[in-house]
Amino acid sequence: MTSTTFTDLLSRLIATPSFSREEHVTAELLADFIHNQGIAFRRKHNNIWAANLHFDPAKPTILLNSHHDTVKPNSAYTLDPFEPLVRDGKLYGLGSNDAGAALVSLLAAFLHFYKRENLTHNLLFAATAEEEISGLNGVESILPELGDIALAIVGEPTLFQMAVAEKGLLVLDCTAQGKAGHAAREEGVNAIYEAMSDIEWFRSYRFPKVSPTLGPVKMSVTVIQAGTQHNVVPAECRFTVDVRCTDAYSHEELLDIIRSQVRAEVVPRSMRLRPSAIPMEHPIVQAGLVMGLSAYGSPTSSDQALMPFTSIKIGPGDSARSHSADEFVYLHEIEQGIAGYIRLLEQVL
Repeated sequence: MTSTTFTDLLSRLIATPSFSREEHVTAELLADFIHNQGIAFRRKHNNIWAANLHFDPAKPTILLNSHHDTVKPNSAYTLDPFEPLVRDGKLYGLGSNDAGAALVSLLAAFLHFYKRENLTHNLLFAATAEEEISGLNGVESILPELGDIALAIVGEPTLFQMAVAEKGLLVLDCTAQGKAGHAAREEGVNAIYEAMSDIEWFRSYRFPKVSPTLGPVKMSVTVIQAGTQHNVVPAECRFTVDVRCTDAYSHEELLDIIRSQVRAEVVPRSMRLRPSAIPMEHPIVQAGLVMGLSAYGSPTSSDQALMPFTSIKIGPGDSARSHSADEFVYLHEIEQGIAGYIRLLEQVL
């Protein structure tokens, strides 16, 4: 198959709305495409996956994963987000860059190796849902059915450079307690003032361990709520902290440190979205370095955060275009993505 086949598939995906939790039609489209190649597949929710023809349970497995859901188009679009438009060497459309180009390029690479015998690893291709919202019915829901995974290649727009580490996320709901009273008299304990020292700690504290690839842990207070009327000293102040985690600390370690330093009650919304890192000496990283690819730490999150096994993030397209108005991917990036994945896998299969 030529790259045109996969560009056409991407155009069909663009023309089919697939917002997170609403990806059933693109799931059917991908299932039909795989079925038409004579390949058996499985489906759970809106996730589609398939194994190479000579799958051997005794061999380690490499997962080729990307997502087919999209965010909703923003109001700054000047083009129809669901009309695939080729202009000046670019394919425009919602999901073209994030992460349609990576998805179809990984599928092309999977098909390239599908019938090959005597591979050192099995290959699994998985087109998954709900990545944009880290949903429970996305890749996480099928992990128990995929078996043991030795390595995942996660397709996201990275200019086809290697993201060898990725930040995780902790969202903390914090509650500072005070005591209600009349604002005109010296009554009560103002919960806003109680929260101020904690907020200052979040603003100024620097964790001592710094990741060599992801840098420092970053904490930002992003939401605050307190009070009901002007003349009542508030008894409670709630605020939210966005914590961008690195591989230098586990979520549990971060939570222990934070709780030991602030007086507010601290409750994490989720412990699911964890940072990831792959050793530089891993064969897939070394293969990429041989190809002249660079390695970096990614500040953006992906389905890597939900994978309890070794993974690397790499794909065609540019993260800076993700979720932007008039999203596009260069046609040559799809060609390079297909060739790049195949070349990368050739060195480890």
